[in-house]
Amino acid sequence: MDKQVKFALVGCGRVSPNHLDAIHNAPHATLVAVCDIDEEKAKKTAEENNLNSYYTDMETMIKMETPDVCCIITPSGNHAECGIKAAKMGVNILVEKPMDVSLSAMKNLIAACEENNVKIGCIFQRRTFDAANIARNMVIEGKFGKLTMSSASLRYYRDKEYYDSDAWRGTWKLDGGGALMNQGIHGVDLLDYISGGIYSVTALCKRMHWEIEAEDTAVALVKFKNGAIGTIECCTTAYPGMDTIFTLSGTEGSIVVGDTGFYEWNFKDEKLTKPQTNGSMGGINCAYAPSSYGHVLQIEDMALAILEKHEPMVTAKDALRSVSIVLAIYESSRTGKEVIIDDFIK
Repeated sequence: MDKQVKFALVGCGRVSPNHLDAIHNAPHATLVAVCDIDEEKAKKTAEENNLNSYYTDMETMIKMETPDVCCIITPSGNHAECGIKAAKMGVNILVEKPMDVSLSAMKNLIAACEENNVKIGCIFQRRTFDAANIARNMVIEGKFGKLTMSSASLRYYRDKEYYDSDAWRGTWKLDGGGALMNQGIHGVDLLDYISGGIYSVTALCKRMHWEIEAEDTAVALVKFKNGAIGTIECCTTAYPGMDTIFTLSGTEGSIVVGDTGFYEWNFKDEKLTKPQTNGSMGGINCAYAPSSYGHVLQIEDMALAILEKHEPMVTAKDALRSVSIVLAIYESSRTGKEVIIDDFIK
């Protein structure tokens, strides 16, 4: 198969290098256009990627360049708006996390994609790494015996310069929240993905230090569908920032898995030896990793989803669920009550 799928970027901000590197390295993807409302950003990105033109209007770009896929990497609260415009013009969509910041916006985006018969996927690159999928398969196969506890420690650091770099950061309207929605959502998604599905959350979210609208520190008690319990700890106030850490414990064994693989591996069954893993799950301190390995896999998967007519690896339903868990944590913090995820999504 030598066909190429044409990709265009909508947004040339902080995460665009990951998408650009991924498009250049995915065998069935080719970059045809970039767009940003900031003309200087669009022009610079086009020049750096050997494109003859650039755009400040997404719809004009689509008409002129006819891409197969638009990578939506604008501020989070604009994702659905941009995605709906692309869908109505018959373009498939790959949305950077989170898919959007409200249930209604996400559901409207999904409906627009269905109505216009276009595909939609979402970037959660941590799902692509070996360690994450090995841990998930071990839960599915019952290797932990009865899984009793599963927790995520998402202790990151962002400074004042970071929050001052764009006016939308840490706002409810465009960032959708603070530490959880922007940095922590990768860990929330992976905890749900690995551990058998989150049933409910009971949470406390606070603004402890940074002068932003939303939280910079959050803790949630988590109940899982399989009966396990655990916690999510997330912040952007833990200097200088730590690994993303998941700890899974059961009656037959326990693991600690982090950014660079398995840190603890202990099982009654001595035949279960610690496996070698390829790549890291992400940058330490949830920073942008120098490797775009996960993005490459998701860009290539999106290209093949179009060529081979199948769903992307991270579907709209997956993405909606992960955002909904974060929104449920916020709801629990506001009300002081336990929030059941499936009921919240309805």
